[in-house]
Amino acid sequence: MRIVVTGGAGFIGSNLVRQLIRSQHVVLNLDKLTYAGNLESLSDVSEHPNYHFSRSDITNGDAVKKVIEEFQPDWVMHLAAESHVDRSIEGPRVFLETNVIGTLNLLQASLAYWKSLSGTKRANFRFLHVSTDEVYGSLGSDGLFTEQTPYDPHSPYSASKASSDHLARAWYHTYGLPTMVTNCSNNYGPYQFPEKLIPLMILRALRGESLPVYGDGSNVRDWLYVVDHCDALAQAIEHGKPGETYNIGGNNEMKNLDLVKHLCAILDQLRPKVDGKSYQEQIAFVTDRPGHDFRYAIDASKIRNDLGWVPKQNASTGFTATVEWYLNNGNWCENILTGKYNLGRQGVAESNK
Repeated sequence: MRIVVTGGAGFIGSNLVRQLIRSQHVVLNLDKLTYAGNLESLSDVSEHPNYHFSRSDITNGDAVKKVIEEFQPDWVMHLAAESHVDRSIEGPRVFLETNVIGTLNLLQASLAYWKSLSGTKRANFRFLHVSTDEVYGSLGSDGLFTEQTPYDPHSPYSASKASSDHLARAWYHTYGLPTMVTNCSNNYGPYQFPEKLIPLMILRALRGESLPVYGDGSNVRDWLYVVDHCDALAQAIEHGKPGETYNIGGNNEMKNLDLVKHLCAILDQLRPKVDGKSYQEQIAFVTDRPGHDFRYAIDASKIRNDLGWVPKQNASTGFTATVEWYLNNGNWCENILTGKYNLGRQGVAESNK
């Protein structure tokens, strides 16, 4: 298949692009290369004949239309988004521009392109909108988010993603565009930007810095290994039903404090401190985030029953593999922390390879 992946230089996107290339698909990575986009994350496939790149901004409707028309995809997998909750609290406008207007532009360009198709090409076209479980709001101590859970976003980020989810569904019901929506739990794994919780804790621990935990650390998240997530996305776009929503979870709930302690224990084993102390001694509690949702947890039974997907990694294997990846890829991390990765953006034009 010929696939446009938006946000393909980001954390989930780069892992997805790599997987699609290895599955013999032809992929065009459409990415603006914001602070979170890093082409170094795709260095192992950047010269592959099935990989193409367009430095484009999804808030530019003309640019999006041009990419879709010229590449002529079979599928569009839309991952490009502003996604950091703290940043959305500090500056919400860019979240609405990217997550709402950007999604609108992609839907409009895809609709015009889809209408121009005929036969098998038209019948096989799919638009997959990748979203988050944060649109559902917050759970108490029990219960799970299902595809029928009412939306109740609590941050500018989750509100913008909820808006874009509604747009994707509306374009299916109003225009017939074969869209699908996936809502996933918290991702972790290789190539995650260091501002996110897990890489932040690993890298700060190794530098001997404090490990800041919001509030008392009792907030609960369901953790999904990024490669498992990419497997689910591939299953959804290939075998899912247009108009449907699929929740994707890792069956891996943990309190934030327990997660940080777990990462410290893995580091104690893989990279013990010279003084023999545990990294847990670096944990420090900080003022809680405004509007901090207490608990997220996904019921992924629909995608398991309908498409046969189940996560392969668990709390032991997934987190250990992640810590090992960051220990073994210090140069990738250092290039981000020093800003050196930004040099790779210079001379990258808004064009298709």
